[in-house]
Amino acid sequence: MTDQERYSLLYSLMPLDWTRGGREERVPADVPASAGYVPGVIRLGVPALKMTDASLGVTNPRGGRPGDTATALPAGLALGATFNPQLAREAGAMVGREAQAKGFNLLLGGGMNLVRDPRNGRNFEYISEDPLLTARIAGETVIGTQSVGVLSMVKHLSLNANETNRHWLNAQIDPAAHRESDLLAFQMAIEKSQPASVMCAYNKINDQYACGNDSLLNGVLKGAWGYKGWVMSDWGAVQDWSYALRGLDQESGAQLDRMAWGNEAFNGPLQTAHGKGDLPQERLSDMVRRILRSIYAVGADKPAQPAPLDVAGHHQLALEVARQGMVLLKNDGVLPLAADSEARIAVIGGLADTGVLTGAGSSMVTPTGGFSAVIPVGGEGIMAGSRKQGYLPSAPKVELQKLMPRAKVAYDPGAFAADAAELARRSDLVIVFANRFESEGFDSPDLSLPYGQDALIDAVAKANPNTIVVLQTGNPVAMPWHDKVRAILEAWYPGQAGGQAIAEVLAGKSNPSGRLPITFPADIAQTPRPELPGFGTDFGTPVTVKYDEGAEVGYRWFARQGHEPLYAFGHGLSYTRFDYGDLALSAGETLTASFTVTNTGKRQGADVPQLYLIEAAGEKRVRLLGFERIELKPGESRRVTVSADPRLLARFDLAAQQWRIESGTYRVALGRSASAFTQAGEVRLPERLFGN
Repeated sequence: MTDQERYSLLYSLMPLDWTRGGREERVPADVPASAGYVPGVIRLGVPALKMTDASLGVTNPRGGRPGDTATALPAGLALGATFNPQLAREAGAMVGREAQAKGFNLLLGGGMNLVRDPRNGRNFEYISEDPLLTARIAGETVIGTQSVGVLSMVKHLSLNANETNRHWLNAQIDPAAHRESDLLAFQMAIEKSQPASVMCAYNKINDQYACGNDSLLNGVLKGAWGYKGWVMSDWGAVQDWSYALRGLDQESGAQLDRMAWGNEAFNGPLQTAHGKGDLPQERLSDMVRRILRSIYAVGADKPAQPAPLDVAGHHQLALEVARQGMVLLKNDGVLPLAADSEARIAVIGGLADTGVLTGAGSSMVTPTGGFSAVIPVGGEGIMAGSRKQGYLPSAPKVELQKLMPRAKVAYDPGAFAADAAELARRSDLVIVFANRFESEGFDSPDLSLPYGQDALIDAVAKANPNTIVVLQTGNPVAMPWHDKVRAILEAWYPGQAGGQAIAEVLAGKSNPSGRLPITFPADIAQTPRPELPGFGTDFGTPVTVKYDEGAEVGYRWFARQGHEPLYAFGHGLSYTRFDYGDLALSAGETLTASFTVTNTGKRQGADVPQLYLIEAAGEKRVRLLGFERIELKPGESRRVTVSADPRLLARFDLAAQQWRIESGTYRVALGRSASAFTQAGEVRLPERLFGN
């Protein structure tokens, strides 16, 4: 391979250069509009890399492929809420098949940043606040995609936890705490799935940009973890060719770097540096070798022969993710609704007669059949043009009427609280759909529902106490009306079959089984940073975020501080009941727990028993150690065994650069959530150093 051929593999270009407008002349005309393109080396049989954003399905950015649609999956948080790794694998394979059919061989999915701030506009793309749950779901998604011969990745390494001024954000964290939280999630996911690539983040980490962070990329990722794939940048995250010396292997969307920083760093400048001897030949070869290694390891070099897509089957998969991911937060007996009811039902707000909401940004999927509505939101910054409320064509009101044909279902848009309250007074039951739109490139200033929806719910609930609230959000929200309504269903952004899934849960056709993958605070003051970092600053203003909570993310922070959340991580109700018993513990190099789960209710349902560390060698420390999603018939019991990853019992020892389990007593608890334990036990573990 010549050096010119090597150089050509080290940066990608967007076929449509929207920074200047029009087609990128350096990309062949037959390459479809997409996120990125890297030419192959034809004489050596090296395929071109054709990349597509695909966190929630194959995207069609800015409609660059007219008429091209794809299966729109629910939000990443909904997938996390399923606590179902096997379903995540199926979703990953489905997206891989659709990408392959469209001519793409590299998915820019795998979003798995831990949720550290409940106002982050991109949280809906991610999975959870917990390293174990995040790693298991993300890892299986990657496995599914790569099983069909399509390259996949995990992103964004690391601490991409806010969108406000993300290019100028300096995330500061204790290195040991970093290893025990965000980096542990990436480490476990990479071990599990061997992704072809890892995408580094926009932000700085301890004063060094993530894509040029030697200690992160060379020290931890490639050194300690022995990662064999390649590191690609996020789009617009590379300022200098010297990032190559610090671990970056490929610049992505070079035109965005030119726009943001005035240079395509891995095109001319890197070649000049290599010619002067500043970039060693050995490093240049390593960058290329890592890319080639992943292509051949996954089988992306083989000519794709995709079978005809099972569009109906893919729709059913999107429906199943939505069903399993919805979380019934509250129910005082009003749900499920009776299918043969003749009640007068008022459906209010949320464009529930039109469709279901989706998040915006690079993960926004144009659904099968197109959007049922698109509402521009606008704003400032480079992402303002893509800040649009998209509604997928699955209307909850319509679907509910199908399941309850004898009911009299009326709709009010919720534009005026007085109109909605009047309809509520004349109805037997009210269902309010409350939406909060989230988007890449923006954070929310607080946890309130926008556009006066809190006041709307309050007015409706006063008019009719038989009120149910369905939330479509990409984050936790405040609920000042919480005690005035009878039921609350968190539907997230439920994907292209979301309206049907919502209706099925409300009408009892589907038994809710989702569990919260994130903590819902009672108040933003309970979180580590009550004021949004960078709030009120101009675009381009440097922002420093000090993660003083360290490894105590989400429910761990709430346990450490003694805060009582509105709803705890792992919480979720069902239309049946499950009892736990006979907890038995054993210890060796790690801790293993066995217990029995019994469905003591009257209908079949799925449960997610959760095992937590609650004390480690005298230190109060809460960690999810394991979970299992199980489906049981009424009266059925099953014995479950969970073995903890020993790193969840340990601390990272910076001096030794290994994990250390202290000698002592380790207490664990079996529970329904991070704050609802049913049984506890303890074992003794000897001191040991292990891993890296």
